[in-house]
Amino acid sequence: METQRTKRVAVVVLQLLKMAPVSLEGPVRRLKRSAMPPKRLQYSPETAHVKKPKQKRRRTTTTHQTSQNDRQDVGDSVEEVSPEGSGGFSSYELERLENIRQNQVFLSSINLLEATEELKQLTRPKQRVLKRSKAAVKEALPARKSLRFQNIKGKILTPADSRRMLIMQESCKIPPGPLVMDPVNVEEGSKLPSQLLELCSEGTTEERKMELHLNEYRSALRNMRVTEGRVAKVVKSYICSAAFHPCTSSLLMAAGDRLGNVGLWKLGGDWGDDGVLLFKPHTRPVSCMAFSRAHPSQLLSLSHDGSLRCMDLEKAVFNDVYDIENGLNTFDFMSHDCLTLVVGNWFGRVAIVDRRTPGNTHESIHSLDPKCLRCVSVHPLQKQYFAVAENRVVNIYDSRYLKKTKSQPVSGLHGHSLSISNAYFSPRTGNRVLTTSTDQRMRIYDTSAMTTESPLLKSIRHIMHTSLRWTRLSAMWDPKQENCFVVGSMSHTRMVQVFHERGRLQHSFTDSENLLTKLQVTAFHPTRNALLGGNASGYLHVISD
Repeated sequence: METQRTKRVAVVVLQLLKMAPVSLEGPVRRLKRSAMPPKRLQYSPETAHVKKPKQKRRRTTTTHQTSQNDRQDVGDSVEEVSPEGSGGFSSYELERLENIRQNQVFLSSINLLEATEELKQLTRPKQRVLKRSKAAVKEALPARKSLRFQNIKGKILTPADSRRMLIMQESCKIPPGPLVMDPVNVEEGSKLPSQLLELCSEGTTEERKMELHLNEYRSALRNMRVTEGRVAKVVKSYICSAAFHPCTSSLLMAAGDRLGNVGLWKLGGDWGDDGVLLFKPHTRPVSCMAFSRAHPSQLLSLSHDGSLRCMDLEKAVFNDVYDIENGLNTFDFMSHDCLTLVVGNWFGRVAIVDRRTPGNTHESIHSLDPKCLRCVSVHPLQKQYFAVAENRVVNIYDSRYLKKTKSQPVSGLHGHSLSISNAYFSPRTGNRVLTTSTDQRMRIYDTSAMTTESPLLKSIRHIMHTSLRWTRLSAMWDPKQENCFVVGSMSHTRMVQVFHERGRLQHSFTDSENLLTKLQVTAFHPTRNALLGGNASGYLHVISD
């Protein structure tokens, strides 16, 4: 009983304490957090008009009690309150109300509240009522079915189909017709140097008739050097083909790159960029070029864009010789006057072209190998014969007995296990054919008798893969030496090598300062002791005595 009575007294005391009035005259007890320095409150338009919730207090008969009307609308105005009339607020709450009042006065002075309301009205999105259109009637399409479920075999793309698709993706070519020779690396409207025409008209003044003995030939090779002044950037990109002009007073060279550019470079010339003149007659790789032996001022260039053009320095134009939609790859001269040509394309066809016939079409066209055709080479003495590199075999045809399809070869050269990239007759007699293949072999065949199957003389191991899409290493005969040829090297040491047809290495050209790249395209000068090499950056290197 006493315990229950004690609990009732405690409850009554607590209720009386809650109802006791607050007096500011004496000391005020504060919590620990109330002792923290007051924070200046940030103004927020969304909370500016929100009134502080009031705590319900029981009315007591005291002089310090604040009526409800005195504490409403605190955000509008807060009057200074003395300790005697604090209305039951602590000092922290009074300081907070004073901060709110000062913020309100400042915001009213800059009219921020009115501007905020106007901005809300302006940024409020307007409601647009869109007319709901009738749903369009969808066309009923047949359900797609897999060819496998229909028991239909899919089409297998052949290498020829892949090449056609690749060619169609390339850029468009220049329209047929004469193209003015305007170098792109000189000022617009500049004329071609007169010295260039004089040099190209010079032609061959003397031709070496006797071949050197191998000891003398090796000695001449050892005297050839490449120097800093014999290296120049002739074209903008990968060099796909290059050739020497037959003149002897100076060294004049031409190079074609994968972008369709053709550059002329005179060693030590003072025109253009260090003797270089750059032209743009094609839009795709220039895979083959040659100077006319009968007309030295003419340079013929063939491109994958389907155009075969003749650069005529006398008329300062690029004339159209032959033109198809796309896919030309190689050509060679079939007559001593260089007016008849045999032209091959990627689709396994060869065309006989006569430059004396008006227009830019062929005289006849013949299908040989539907898989691929990479190179043609005409016999130097018997012009009716020409060798064709067809996939893994080289066939020799007689142009007098060609048919539209299924032409029978005169002789076949077998032995390669992978595709053949090049095949060339020896330059003087045509008794040898030099081939290069991606099976890492160079082979020399005996074609002196033109038997049904020409015998293999020598097979030489050599790395041919260059990892480049546009060029491959190709061995080229030395026009001055019937039984020797030159080829680039893919070894770590940058070099160019000269071999004998029996497989013996005659000489390796190296230079640790000026020969620092791999030379994929190589060619000898027809009469002088000079050799050129082109790399994948558009630079030509001249190795000369």
